[in-house]
Amino acid sequence: ACTALITPFTNGKVNYSMLEKLLQRQMDAGIGTIALCGTTGESPTLSDEEKLSILRHAKEYCGNGCMILAGTGSNSTRHAMTLSMAAEEAGADGLLVVSPYYNKATADGLYRHYQTIAASVHIPVIIYNVPGRTGVDIPVSVYQKLSQIPNIAGVKEASTDITKIGRILSSCEETFAVWSGNDDMTVPVISLGGSGVISVSSNVLPEKMQAMTQAALAGKFRSAAAMQLE
Repeated sequence: ACTALITPFTNGKVNYSMLEKLLQRQMDAGIGTIALCGTTGESPTLSDEEKLSILRHAKEYCGNGCMILAGTGSNSTRHAMTLSMAAEEAGADGLLVVSPYYNKATADGLYRHYQTIAASVHIPVIIYNVPGRTGVDIPVSVYQKLSQIPNIAGVKEASTDITKIGRILSSCEETFAVWSGNDDMTVPVISLGGSGVISVSSNVLPEKMQAMTQAALAGKFRSAAAMQLE
């Protein structure tokens, strides 16, 4: 499981001492990857300076204790590209890039958006598809093309369409991973060949989310399903 971590604030400023406690809590629970400045981390209301400062602080604190994904998406391709390059320079292990919101880009526009961002960095890029928030649902045909770009690692798919998730897994390159973007679909997604979950619930239940995910990835679906239902 990967945790989409909250961003702690006190009096309008990032609370870095609490951030360290939250990071430690996740690492102690065996969480191997933490996503910073995503939806749960309040990315729409963080400045670029805050995002990069949070990233640098987390990387310095965690060291090799876990991998850090940086949320660098924007509905402006240039802005997303600039922030992604800055995040790579700041030490991010990978990027979580939400699809361009509000613009309602065409299929070709979505492809070019991600192609341009991926070409600007040398670290893995994870696409983030969350149609309920962005107003656009990335088509499987776009994933097929993007899966051929070496440093596009996969997608955090936060749609509720399990049929679409099956189509992504069956039609994209084998190296293209699918992570559930909804906690309640983690086990079903893994059962089709998904790689896990980028989770909100693991902010408060990291041990249980990690245990459920690991059980499902190990093919222990009876116990994983029981944990999912719980």
